[in-house]
Formats: sequence, C-alpha cells, structure tokens
Amino acid sequence: MQAIRSRDTQPEQLVRRLLHAQGLRYRVAARPLPDLRRTADIVFRPVKVAVFIDGCYWHGCPAHYVPPKTNSGYWSDKVAGNMARDRDTDDRLHAAGWTVLRFWEHEPPAACAARIAAEVEKRGGGGGGGGEEGGEEPCLSLPPHGTGG
Repeated sequence: MQAIRSRDTQPEQLVRRLLHAQGLRYRVAARPLPDLRRTADIVFRPVKVAVFIDGCYWHGCPAHYVPPKTNSGYWSDKVAGNMARDRDTDDRLHAAGWTVLRFWEHEPPAACAARIAAEVEKRGGGGGGGGEEGGEEPCLSLPPHGTGG
C-alpha cells in the first residue's frame, strides 16, 4: 500500500492543469476545514469549494469497481469504509457551507475542469488567488459523483 499515491495522481494533475490554464488558483491536497482530518484534492477556500477526484477501485465506482479475488473480505470492507468516509466528509463540509464536487478518475478531465470552473465562478471566485470569503448562501445539493462514462 506504500506505493499507492494519495495525491498528485495523473487524473488530478490533468484537471489541475486545465484549471490553472483558465486562471483559477487553488490549494492542493489541503484540509478544507482546519479541524477535519481529511484532505481534498483541490480546494478553493475563498468560495468554499472542495474537489475530490476519486479512484475507481478505492472509492467503489459503480461502473468499474471489481471486488478482489484474494482477501476479498478485507478489501471489500476497506472500500466500503472509504465510501462511508466519503459520505461523512461530504456531510461535514455541506454543514459548514462548502460545495463538494466529486469526480471519478475515468471522467474526462476537460468536463471536470469545466464543471469546477463554473461552480467557482458561480460562487464568486473569478481567478487570481485573492477574493472575498463566500457569503452565507446555502450549500448546493450535488450528486455524489459526476455521470461521465
């Protein structure tokens, strides 16, 4: 498990490259909330948008997850725990007024970047780093993951 990357995966890098090219600035592998011991892949703090790009195997993608043949009890429990933690993270961030965007690693990076940029723009974050803190607008209710194929 030591070789499994938790940050800077290829899907993350492709999406970040596209966002940066659009002039958006963000934090990488950062905690959205100081007291939450979980990191989002991409964080836009001023507008309270947290982005997660989930691996199909580790987060139980309905289209691509295949249960392992060896030690299936352990790995299935681990993936189920990851999925439960993902939902808990979403709930905690929503309660704190954040928008959570989740994408599967197999989704097209351009589509992910477009959706992220649209959400950041909608919440008032144009580009270049600074900006005012997001207001008290209600958190969006988004589906747990995109619908890309």
